Amino acid sequence: MRPGVRDAVRVCMRVRDAVRVRDAVRAAGDRGLSTVEVVILAPVMILFILVLVAFGQLVDGRGAIDGAARDAARSGSLQRDEGSAMAEAQKAADADLADVCSGPVTVNKTSAGFEDADLFTVEVSCRVRGLAILGLDVPTRLTASFTSPLDPFKRKA
Repeated sequence: MRPGVRDAVRVCMRVRDAVRVRDAVRAAGDRGLSTVEVVILAPVMILFILVLVAFGQLVDGRGAIDGAARDAARSGSLQRDEGSAMAEAQKAADADLADVCSGPVTVNKTSAGFEDADLFTVEVSCRVRGLAILGLDVPTRLTASFTSPLDPFKRKA
């Protein structure tokens, strides 16, 4: 072999050996990397799932409050006097929100009058669990209002 070719072969062999050493060092450096990724990402993913559950509870609470306001207004509108109307509205709201609210359910009549009125409006509110499952004490008091027409036939009889 000629001297120039021999030198070129030696350089190629050195480069090949350097690449092998570099690949071996990289392979050894990557060992355990997936474990570190799991340790870092697992709590983040769990927190993300908990946030989704908390906001899901808020959305569910909003729907339950709206339904309870509707049921309370309808129950109250079927009564003959204001006292029994408010009692029935409170019972309907309590029944609807028994497993949704953490604390008392408040029902307030917001319409004017009862005997000479045509509409019965109530406002229902309560505190929903929501973000409390994450340990965040964010006040989550939800309120809904609904209006139902008073039943003219039941009141006159």
